[in-house]
Formats: sequence, C-alpha cells, structure tokens
Amino acid sequence: MEYIYITHLSTFFPNAPVRNEEMEDYIGLVNPKSSIAKRLVLEKNGIRSRYYALDKSGCVTHTNVEMAALAVRHLLAEAAMTPSDIDLLACGTASPEQLMPSHGVMVHGALGGDCGAEVVSFAGSCCTGMHALKYAWLSMRTGDAQRAVCVASERLSAWMQARYFEREAELIDQLMEKPILAFEKEFLRWMLSDGSAALLLGHEPPTDGRLAFRIEWIEGTSYADRVETCMYAGGEKDAEGQLVGWAQHPEAEWLSRSLFALKQDTRILERNIITLGGDFLRRVMKKRAFDLSSVDWFLPHLSSMYFKKKIEAELERMGYDIPAERWYVNLPEIGNVASVSAFAMLDGLRQTGRLRPGQRLLLMVPESARFSYSYALLTVV
Repeated sequence: MEYIYITHLSTFFPNAPVRNEEMEDYIGLVNPKSSIAKRLVLEKNGIRSRYYALDKSGCVTHTNVEMAALAVRHLLAEAAMTPSDIDLLACGTASPEQLMPSHGVMVHGALGGDCGAEVVSFAGSCCTGMHALKYAWLSMRTGDAQRAVCVASERLSAWMQARYFEREAELIDQLMEKPILAFEKEFLRWMLSDGSAALLLGHEPPTDGRLAFRIEWIEGTSYADRVETCMYAGGEKDAEGQLVGWAQHPEAEWLSRSLFALKQDTRILERNIITLGGDFLRRVMKKRAFDLSSVDWFLPHLSSMYFKKKIEAELERMGYDIPAERWYVNLPEIGNVASVSAFAMLDGLRQTGRLRPGQRLLLMVPESARFSYSYALLTVV
C-alpha cells in the first residue's frame, strides 16, 4: 500500500483571543464565589488565552458547523480546489450541536458544491479528530478515496455559559454545601476553547516547495473495558459509578442536575490518564518496532500544563527522555480545543518555520471520557 500525505493544513479560531481575566465577560459568572475555582484551575492549567465563538453578550458568533466549513473552505482555496473536488469528508467533534443529523452531513451541507462525497462523522471526545484522520488515511490507501478532507471542530463554549449552571448553583446554596459548583462540573469551564482545523490528504507530496507530512501510521485503543467513565455530558453517574443517560432521567432533572453540563471526575483522571497512555505507547512501540528516541518533535495533546511534568516522569520511568526543545505545545495560547488540538499543534509548529524534511513527529492524543488514546507518526517531506 502506498504512502498518503497531508498536503495542506488550515486552522480557524473565532474572534479575538480571550485572556484569563476576560473569560467571565463571555461565559458569565455563576455566582461571585465561583471565581475561587477559576483561580485554582487556572493556576494549574497554564492557559493564558483561548477562543470563544461568542460575543460579550453571550450570543453565538459561529456555530460548530460554520467553523468546520470555514476551515475546509480555506484549505481548499489554498489547494486551488472546490468542495466538488473532494470525494471523502471525514469529520470529528466532541460538541455536535444536534443529535440528528450527524455533524458530518451538516458540515457537508454547509460546504455545498454538489460534490456527492462520502461523509463520515465521529462523535465522542478528543480522539474523534484522529479517528476521522485514520478513516481518511485508510480510505486513501485502499483507493476508495482519491481526495479526502479531514476536519475537526469544536464549540465547547456551548457547555460553559453560566446560565446553564444557575439552577444548580441555587440548589447548592440551599443545601449549605460548598459555595461553588462541584469541582467535577466546573473544572473544565476554565480550560476549553473553540475552533476548527482541516487537513487535505493526497497520494503525492506537493511540488511547489510546501512542506507536507507523510503518514507513517496511526494507532488507537480504548481502555473502556477496564476503567469506568471519567468525563461525560448528557448523563449522571449513579451510586455504583455507572453512567445513566439523560433519557433515563425525568425531564425536571435535566436542568436541576445540569445533566448536559460537561463533567469530569478528576480523581479517576489523575489515577489513569498518564499510566494508561504510557501502557499504550509501549504497545505501539513494540508493534511498530518504533524507537521513541528517533522522534524529532513530540506533540502531546494536553488538557492542562499540569500534566506535562507527569508525562515527562512517565517517559523517564519507561527509560526515555524527550528534551524540552523537542516538545511543541500551544495549549497556553489556544486553550484545550479537544479534537482540534493535535491538528492545531501540527499547524502551529509548521508555521514556526522550524520543521525540516526528514524530521519525524509523534502526535499523542489522550481522551479521558473513558480512556481512549491515539498516536500518529508523521515524517516531514
């Protein structure tokens, strides 16, 4: 089977960057005491700015679908192509804005072009962008697709606006509990960002001098068979730790229990996210006869800079040391954009001008929802 190349990359971030001190101007204040949680989380996550598809009145400026379509249109314009030229559109998101139709076909509809392309849509969490890329890569390798576009997009601010937490905040005050929302329900509010990224795949690298990326392999796995749910939306855990979906809850609880808020059990996260990622890396290295010391650039998707030292410690425990100058992370500047983050790092590193033909890049995407992981090895050409 032939090699497939990422020939063009495009990212889109809505509006101007939002600094830490401006966040509540956009997503609102749950109650005056909630700033305690904000301060604690921001001290740990190292994020200085992020992007919201909102204005200061809380009105939506761009939908998830619109951001995906904008990234794709810009990508195709750079390649002197139109939507009619592609025969596969693979989409990934953790924040679709409707249950049906799928997010992918909504993006396809927004693009137009009467192209009649195959459309696949991956929903879940951070790994969905990598799932879309792997589907596009495999389709190109088998000859089922000749011109594939992969796009990841997020409007995570939809989950973060204060009005969705007001009823629960009232209940907490009534019950004389802690004066802030449960940490699991507010933790992610101070980390998430909006945006999109699109990749064009080709059978040949570009001939105009533009750097491209040869896909060597993409590996993924799930640990859901051994670890309980950690991050979730649209449900609540019962006393036994089992996730009970929204359809099994009375309608009155949908708001009072903030069932559609994005939640994360930070205790389960802390116990598992690093060790399982290291376990899967060992498996990938064995399967692919891959030496981590051959990597020129390490691009790990981090939800928080808090985990950087923990990953470094796990790599050292495994017998590997990736020097700081070989890491590339842009989380502090763009925030956690879930499925978009890996592609945004790739594009960000490309734009630094520090890449050279022959260099090898390792992308790492952990997903804490129920602990899935993706790794990809790329070579600069």
